[in-house]
Amino acid sequence: MKSLEDLIDSGDSALPLLKAMLEEASLNHQLLPPSSDNARVLSALQVTTRSTLGAMAYETGGLLIDHGWLRVLGSGHRHLSRNLVDWNDDRVQAALLVADDAAGGFFAINGGGLGSDVGAMYYWAPDTLQWEPLEVGYSDFLAWALSDQLAVFYQGLRWDDWQRDVQALSANQCFSFYPFLWTREGSVQHSHRTVVNVDELFAMHLDLARTLDSSVSPSG
Repeated sequence: MKSLEDLIDSGDSALPLLKAMLEEASLNHQLLPPSSDNARVLSALQVTTRSTLGAMAYETGGLLIDHGWLRVLGSGHRHLSRNLVDWNDDRVQAALLVADDAAGGFFAINGGGLGSDVGAMYYWAPDTLQWEPLEVGYSDFLAWALSDQLAVFYQGLRWDDWQRDVQALSANQCFSFYPFLWTREGSVQHSHRTVVNVDELFAMHLDLARTLDSSVSPSG
């Protein structure tokens, strides 16, 4: 196990790369300062700050994108209390949850539990309850999330006045839809939206996926 000193590389940190992405971003965003847990989070992840994941874990408290629609986890912050380590405790096997959205979707880095493409990003879609490969790594995911491509990706998961509704949420909340989005009757425009805690929605979707015998389960 590497020591904290081995994981922190101040001379070759990915933080400048992350800041360059933010400077070029076309979307509204808020980079949160790191919490006092940042050293513990980085040590538990065992990645160096030369990586964008390590920089997010140690140098930031998280990143809120597009009026808070997308929440990228870091070391935690009062506006985004979930961090990359504690949030993953007993939730997934052979994958790392790194971000989620206001519609109840979750992003993860594949550690071998979601497919053979270890290191690739996956999306657990609320309208299918399936893990969908994104065919990009974490760094490219961040650049994509800060670009206009985010709106294209979410065309089917956004509704009229979504910006107003999302800004009323905390970063630890999301919307639950009924009828469920994965049913024939469900839709973001017509289903009833309820504000729930993100951990509550994750647990509910996990139970539903197991009940439906989903072909790709997010947990063993």
